[in-house]
Amino acid sequence: MEVAYSFAGLVVGFVVGLTGIGGGALMTPILIVVFGIAPVVAVSTDLLYAAITKFGGMWSYARKKMVHWKVVGLLLAGSIPGSLLTLNYLKGLEALESIEHLMNMTLGVSLVLTSIAVFLRNRIREKALSLENHPLADRARRIRPYATVLMGLLLGALVTLSSVGAGALGTAMLILLYPRMLMPGIVGTDLVHAVVLTSVAGAGHYTMGNVDLSLLLYLLIGSLPGVFLGSHVGVRLSPKVMQPIMGSILFAIGLRFVLAG
Repeated sequence: MEVAYSFAGLVVGFVVGLTGIGGGALMTPILIVVFGIAPVVAVSTDLLYAAITKFGGMWSYARKKMVHWKVVGLLLAGSIPGSLLTLNYLKGLEALESIEHLMNMTLGVSLVLTSIAVFLRNRIREKALSLENHPLADRARRIRPYATVLMGLLLGALVTLSSVGAGALGTAMLILLYPRMLMPGIVGTDLVHAVVLTSVAGAGHYTMGNVDLSLLLYLLIGSLPGVFLGSHVGVRLSPKVMQPIMGSILFAIGLRFVLAG
């Protein structure tokens, strides 16, 4: 079984390196559906898995000064309280069945929203840019910091419950709120926020005894070379081909969890 966990890490790491999408969105469903791991353990372990695997990319963007730290701060002002409140709520649920039902449903909704974000990312950017000269654009820019905090609050709850949403969904929200921000800056900003958020949420789940450290280790053993291989193959493939494929897969998986819930 240990080899199977590492192989799953290899496959998911390869897909992440290939497309930049699908870390938590693929790993958590695989752990639940393929390996039969309890949702609370799968989500909790995947949060720390995401924090560790994304750290290298975060550091690279930070060194290249492709991170908008003010935006990161606004996101964290919402997402950290959102995560802590969600963890506190989970601690108050005594029945394991209630926790797992909530996590399964949230996972399904998060996957469907993420798939939509993958499909519509370019259209979201085009639409947001077209509204920049709208009469209400100045008012929208004034409330943008508050909208960013609110977006962080939503992501904090979703990610803590499902381990999904910090990547593709966070990127889509940033594109909507900051359409003139260059894509490397959006990716770098989202990556830093995701690492901090998943670290806090994962640490919270760890204190509740939900994290399987041996499972985490085996996943990492497979995923690190997988990301390396996928990133080298990915430069030869068009995003126009890969994004619809990934979006379709995530939508199908999300629908399965929603209907099962």
